[in-house]
Parts: sequence; structure tokens; C-alpha cells
Amino acid sequence: MAADVASRLRRQLEAPRFEPAQYVKQLSQQSDGDRDLQEHRHKIQSLADETAQNLKKNVYKNYRQFIETAREISYLESEMYQLSHILTEQKGIMDGLTQMLLAADKEQQQHQGPRQLQPSLVGGGGGASSSSVTASSSATATSSGITTATSSSSSSEAFLILPREAEEHKQRTLTTLLEKVEGCQDILQAPGRYLVYNGDLLECDAESAAQVQRVHAFLMNDCLLVAAWLPSRRGAVRYRYDALYPLDSFAVVNVKDNGPMRDMFKILMFPDTRVFQAENAKVKKEWLEILDQTKKNKALTERLEVEKEEAKARLLVAEEEKKQQRPLSPKTNPFEEATDPAAELVDLSLEWIQELPEDLDVCIAQRDFEGAVDLLDKLSEYLSGAAGQPGVRQLRSRVDQRVRRLTDVLVYELSPGRSLRGGPRATRRAVSQLIRLGQSTKACELFLKNRAAAVQTAIRQLRIEGATLLYIHKLCNIFFTGLLDTAKEFEMDFAGDSGCYSAFVVWSRSATRLFVDAFSKQVFDSKESLSTTAECVEVAKEHCNKLSEIGLDLTFTLQALLVKDIKAALHSYKGIIMEATKHRNSEEMWRRMNLMTPEALAKLKEEMKASGITNFDQYTGDDCWVNLSYTIVAFTKQLMAFLEEGLKLYFPELHMVLLESLREIILVAVQHVDYSLRCEQDPEKKIFIRENVSFLYETVLPVVERRFEEGVGTPAKQLQDLRNGSRVIRVNPESTNSFV
Repeated sequence: MAADVASRLRRQLEAPRFEPAQYVKQLSQQSDGDRDLQEHRHKIQSLADETAQNLKKNVYKNYRQFIETAREISYLESEMYQLSHILTEQKGIMDGLTQMLLAADKEQQQHQGPRQLQPSLVGGGGGASSSSVTASSSATATSSGITTATSSSSSSEAFLILPREAEEHKQRTLTTLLEKVEGCQDILQAPGRYLVYNGDLLECDAESAAQVQRVHAFLMNDCLLVAAWLPSRRGAVRYRYDALYPLDSFAVVNVKDNGPMRDMFKILMFPDTRVFQAENAKVKKEWLEILDQTKKNKALTERLEVEKEEAKARLLVAEEEKKQQRPLSPKTNPFEEATDPAAELVDLSLEWIQELPEDLDVCIAQRDFEGAVDLLDKLSEYLSGAAGQPGVRQLRSRVDQRVRRLTDVLVYELSPGRSLRGGPRATRRAVSQLIRLGQSTKACELFLKNRAAAVQTAIRQLRIEGATLLYIHKLCNIFFTGLLDTAKEFEMDFAGDSGCYSAFVVWSRSATRLFVDAFSKQVFDSKESLSTTAECVEVAKEHCNKLSEIGLDLTFTLQALLVKDIKAALHSYKGIIMEATKHRNSEEMWRRMNLMTPEALAKLKEEMKASGITNFDQYTGDDCWVNLSYTIVAFTKQLMAFLEEGLKLYFPELHMVLLESLREIILVAVQHVDYSLRCEQDPEKKIFIRENVSFLYETVLPVVERRFEEGVGTPAKQLQDLRNGSRVIRVNPESTNSFV
């Protein structure tokens, strides 16, 4: 049954045309007293808590995914940096080797005349179709990579690369070694693969550097094989296949010695990282050098093969172009409407393109951010269809360096350390240029951080005045005016990016917390009177309502942040009134009140009239006498003042707090008159007490109920029950004790 009610309520609240004001009005008319409203409020609060819990779970789930993605991006960035460094070194080495080989080939042709083709050392075959440059470079690269592999360590074995007989010997050695490894029968099926280096290593955990397992690594000319050690085996097989990594799929990184972490190096292959520890520093150095040289040799071999294929492709393209230049008749030309591929190429030799990087530097130095972004837009439009053209990548690389520098300058312009006196408009220039650069999220984050620092600085610089209300007026004016200006500037800068508005709402709530902290320290911590507190809260509410002009409603946030302090203030002032009333009750003599002067009587009448008691004249006598007790008059004035200040502080979360406080205050006076009426023996005083009771029950309490209903909008049922009872507290009629 409860689940059906909750489901029905959820569907009603999720209706597309749901109107909260109409729903609350209808609910108030249909409810029977305060208890029904409390139950309904509890149901809605339960749904709100459930929704909030689901949102928290989704946010946490997305946050975890974001953290994992960021971590993967960080790993990838580090690996790409390592690979870029390695590729740069390889390019320099390959260019040097190519020039050296071409010079040696030219010299050999001059001295020996026609030469015979050397057998290829890379493919294993020595076919005549391979060029002498390829054979010579392969032999040189292989020899240079293996010369350093000679090791005196007992845990490693090195093999010097020689001509065909030595290569066949190495392949037989590789076969013999791999027979000791389980699960690698397919390794030898790759043609031309041979062993370069091998040895025992100790694998460690990448995070804690703890030992994981003992492995044996086999470095071949095109890959790295890692095999796990099997200590329990006594036969020929001593290792189990673990992983095989092509040489171009990983990067080698040296690990600096740090305490127990010594003689280690990393193998980075996305998305994993493996750490190995060598037997000593010498073996580690050999591994690093041989790995690096083997990777360079493989890259050089592949580069030469690619250049050879490109040369063949260029020859074929040239032949095709010659064929296409032959005139074709309109009947036999199938490419009559085809466009020339060269038409898509852009001219990179233009003067403004060649000078564009330097022009960007000048614009950045002169703080001409708009001009720099205009140049970038112009370049992007010009190169929009030439992504694969030679030279474009180098140009974009040079321009990207300037873009990063420009972004850093704009970020610095928005940093909180810069001057904050210009207001939100001072950030418009940097924000707009970051948005044009495609950095909307960063621009939004920096803009809000800048404004948060400005708000905090303005609040901190506000001088605390002696009068609390004057300080609160200045504080509200500074904060809410700044918030309104920030919202208008944000709407202007990010009008085309609706995804940033949620960030602004979150920032507004955070800024409101700063305001409430300063507000509470001055109003609540200083123990101001309830009237001063009510006026300060009313001022804050009025300023907060002005934000609705731009569609930003922070009233609920402000109330939620203030509710705790306001409750404490109401309870504190309620206690003060109750203690004062009890003190006066203890000294009660039940005598008429004499104000001594007509001015004092007139002033009392005005105070009662202002409180809503319009028939107070019937309780006044001749001259300056009042036919009421001083205790009842003082109690009435304090009660009506507490009610008025409580209504200024009122919002729905304080409904029961205010109502219960009023009931407890009234209960003290009711108990006192009830006790006095039963215990008084003097007939004249008894008549006077009944007149005070009549004033309390028939004049004061109805005014309190009516004023509460006018201020809140709902009747005070608890106060009605208190007034309608002839005796609120029923005690033993023979007893003279009063329960307060």
C-alpha cells in the first residue's frame, strides 16, 4: 500500500505539466490539519532523499570513470613522450647511417668497378633482388647492435651477428633455447627471426616495487619474449610462455636507483607497465643498450624498406601520369568530369603562412589576443582540406606551440592573482578568446574561480561597523550586486554553451556559503537581539529575491544555510521570555497597574494597538489606571513582539519551531493564572484574576492566532486547542502546587 502511494506521488511530481504552486494550494485545501501536511511533507522528503541518493551514486560512478580515464590519459601522455623522444633519436641515427652508407657505396664503386650484390642479413635469404645499400646497412646495424652484447655475466648470453653461417647458428641456438619454454611453438614460424640477447630478470610490481616473479627474457631482432620461471620442473622445460611484445610496441625507460629499488628498468606498452630488475648494474646497462640498439636497427631496416616501396610507387605514379597525359577522345575518356588531385593542395609558400608563427609571437608579446586568434582561425580555414599534405604537419606543430603559449597567457589573465578591481567585465576579453580556441570548459572554470576570489576579497575587505544592521546592509549590497553582475556577464560570455550553466549554479551555491559564513559571524555569533536578527535576515531575503530577475533563485539555498542558526536564536529568545515570565509570576500581587502619567497610558495604548489589540481601551480605568495586572501586560507585550519577529524570520522549515515556541510561552502564563485562580482566597482578587484570564483568553490568544494565520497562511491548530480548553493543565483541585 505504501509503495503504491509513493509510486503515485512520484508520477504526479514527474508529470510534464506539474505546477508546484497549484499543487501546494490544492494540498493545503484538502488536508485536515497540520498532521496531514507533516505526513505529506515526510513522503515528499523521502522521495527527495531517494532521488538525491541515486544522483550521488551516479555522480560517484561517473567520477570514478573520470578518474580512471584521467589516469589512462596520464599514462598515455607519458608513453607518447617517451616514444616521441625515441623516434627523434632514431631519425637522427638513421639519417647519419644512410649518408654514411651512400658515401661508402660511392667510394667502393670508384675503386672496384662493378660489384656483386651481398647476401641480405635481415631476411635470411640473400636474393639478388635486394639492393647492396639495404644489405650493407642491415649488416652494419646488426653488427653495431650486437657488438655491445658481449657480457661476462653468468646470467646472460650474447651472440655476435656474422654472415649467413652465423645467422643459421643463431637460429639453431634460438630453437634450442625456446625448446625450454612451454607454449611458444609458433614463435619460430616468423621468417628471418633470430636471437640477439637473453638472460634472467626479476619482475617487480610497478607501484610498490615488490618482487612478483622470476622471468627469462629473450630479445630477438623484431620482438621481446618474456617467459616465467618454473622452479618445480626438473626436465628440459624450465620456463612457461608469458608474453610477446613487438619491438615497436613498447618503450624502455631507465629507473633511477632509490634505496632498495636498484638496477631496474621499465617496459611501457599501453596500457600496461612492467618493471624488471637485473642482477647488477652492468647487466642492466647491457640490457638498456642492446634493447635501444636493436630497436634502432629494426626501425632503420623498416625505414629502408618503406623508402624502397615508396620509390617503386613513385615510378608507377609517374608512368600512370604519362599515360593520362595522352589525349583521349570524348567517347573513350571516363575521367572527363574528375577533378585533378593537385587542385586540393594548398600553397604553403605564401608569405603570410611562412611568417605566421612569428606573427603569433608578436601578437602574444603585444597582448593582442584577438589578433592572434584571428590568425589561427584564418589558418584553420585555409588548411581545412589539406590535412594529409606534406609540410602541413610541421606547420601545425610550430603553430601548436604558439597556441599553448597563448592559452597559458590567457589562463594567467584569469588567475585570481591578477587584479580583481575591474569586476566581471575585466575577464571578458580573456574568456572570449579561450572560447574561440575551443577551451570553453577551462574558460568557465577560470572565470568562476576569478569571481570567487573577488567575492571573498570583497567580503574580507568590508570593515565591520559598530551597528550590526548597517554592516549587513553593506554586506548584502556587495555580495548580491556582485553576484548579479557575475550572472549577467556569464550569460553574455557563455550564451552558446548551455553545458556551463550547471557549473555556474554550483558556484552560486558555494558563493552563498561564503556570504552566510560572514553573515552568521556578525549576526548570530554576536548574540544580537531577536529584533535585530529578524531585520538582518529580512534584508538578506530582499536582496536574494532580486536575483529572480535573471532566473536565479537562491532563496532555498539561503534558507537551508540559515535554518540552524535561526532555530537556535528562536529557542534562545523563547527561553529568555519564559524565564522573565516565571520571575514576574513569582512576585505577582494581583493589583491594578498605575502608569502615573497620561503620556505613559497613551504610549501603552499605542503599543497594544500596534500589536493588534484594538479593544484595549475597555481595560483602562479612570486617570492612569489599567484594570490588568503588570505581569499580564508585560507578558502580552513580549509575546506579541516575539510573534512579529518570528514571522519575519519564518519559512516552512521553521513552522513547527515557531508554533511550539509560542505554545510553550503561552503555557507558562496559562498555568500561572490557573494556579492563582484556584489558590486565591480573597474574593476581590479572585474577581480581578478572572478579568485578567478573560483578557488573556478572549483578547490576546485570538489576536495571536489570527496574526499567525495571516503571516503563515495556515491556522495554528495547537494554539486553538490551547485556548479552547477551560483548563490547560488539570491538577488535583485540593493541591496548591503549580506545574510550570
